[in-house]
Amino acid sequence: MDTEIKVIEPSGVLNNSVASQLCREVNEVIQAGTRLVLVDLQAVTFIDSSGLGGLVNAFKLARAAGSRLVLCSVCDQARMLFEITGMDQIFEIFPSRSEFNRALAIANLV
Repeated sequence: MDTEIKVIEPSGVLNNSVASQLCREVNEVIQAGTRLVLVDLQAVTFIDSSGLGGLVNAFKLARAAGSRLVLCSVCDQARMLFEITGMDQIFEIFPSRSEFNRALAIANLV
């Protein structure tokens, strides 16, 4: 059964082990037919370099499968990390899940 949108909600420190699990989850939902994956980072308090690498890998998995991976609710530390590395230009980042839902609703009306 195809699912249009899947939300993944990691928590705590997004490090290598959490990022590996995130990639596995993204891969599973994409293989199941999900076209849009929202990674809600509201419960993530810190992202290290391996965590960022995991997000990039998940993004690449989604893109290779013809799906989209977007982020929301990025903490200040992670926002700075994205800006310093230029990843804020790669990822589509929404301030909150409600902003994501609003953008989705507008896109579906067009």
